[in-house]
Amino acid sequence: MHAMSVSAIDPVFATDAARWSAVQRRDARADGSFFYSVRTTGVYCRPSCAARLARRENVAFHESAAAAEQAGFRPCKRCRPNDASLEQRHAAAIERVCRLIEGAERPPSLDELARAAGLSRHHFHRVFKAATGLTPKGYADARRSANVRAALPRAESVTDAIYAAGFNSNGRFYHTAAQSLGMQPRAYRAGGAGTTIRFAVGECSLGSILVAATARGVCTIALGDDPDALVRDLERRFANATLVGGDAEFERWVAAVVGFVEAPRRGLDLPLDVRGTAFQQRVWRALSEIPPGSTQSYADIARKLGEPNATRAVAQACAANPLAVAIPCHRVVRRDGALSGYRWGVERKRALLEREARGL
Repeated sequence: MHAMSVSAIDPVFATDAARWSAVQRRDARADGSFFYSVRTTGVYCRPSCAARLARRENVAFHESAAAAEQAGFRPCKRCRPNDASLEQRHAAAIERVCRLIEGAERPPSLDELARAAGLSRHHFHRVFKAATGLTPKGYADARRSANVRAALPRAESVTDAIYAAGFNSNGRFYHTAAQSLGMQPRAYRAGGAGTTIRFAVGECSLGSILVAATARGVCTIALGDDPDALVRDLERRFANATLVGGDAEFERWVAAVVGFVEAPRRGLDLPLDVRGTAFQQRVWRALSEIPPGSTQSYADIARKLGEPNATRAVAQACAANPLAVAIPCHRVVRRDGALSGYRWGVERKRALLEREARGL
């Protein structure tokens, strides 16, 4: 099997000097970008191979595993460079486990999941959390909560929806309901019935802006081109909530939000009602620590959280951010510094970063 016969060349490792430095560091980020061979042993390896470091004069670099083999070298038995990388094998195992969790009538035990992944219990737990940003139990609870959200509108009762989703008791679900739903289950089931949400739509230099708040604080700041579309989206999310047009006091809140969007460095001195999963909350807190005028990559945030392999999960948390600018997901960019997708449009992201860079 030659799963790695063609490498994806990373510009960071385009020179021999950079490649040798990566080999010296055993840098796993270079895996797949190139391979290296050792003349004295006749084998070729991944940059991250844990084998004893060879002398530089005996090392040559190859663009692919196939190129190394054509040059007469055989694959290292330790790092198996002609097979899928360890990271790829772990990713495939975690993918299998996630599908197993999602399709199970009851949450599988940690031992069952570890066996399905082909890993030890402790190692599986660590690899799963690194890949998804959640523990296996946390992932299972999140999936069941999502099932409850989907079932609540059509279930005969809240209890029926909870048990159908795989929770073995009402108490287990209600313990996390505020974070998973953003309101009590019966209110969510009824499209926010019993919940009062004040809202108003204004204009700012970035287009239309909608600000909405519960009794706890601002729960939504949304930007767009069409004010009616912003309101319709709020109505869809809370179809049966009592949506109240902002009074004079609330208009002052909207003015404060607009002023904050125009000059983010001023800060926003308003209460916030921020609801999300535990991992989303961690990401959003990390975003709030990025100083105005600065940017960090999704990978930077993942490492800051101690979850270096959770880059994709960080990006998903950014995409789920309900509070434009207040939770500054616009300060997160790709590793090469390029702007990536932004829930409210890349041009708005660019404009926010530019005004922060100007000290506004």
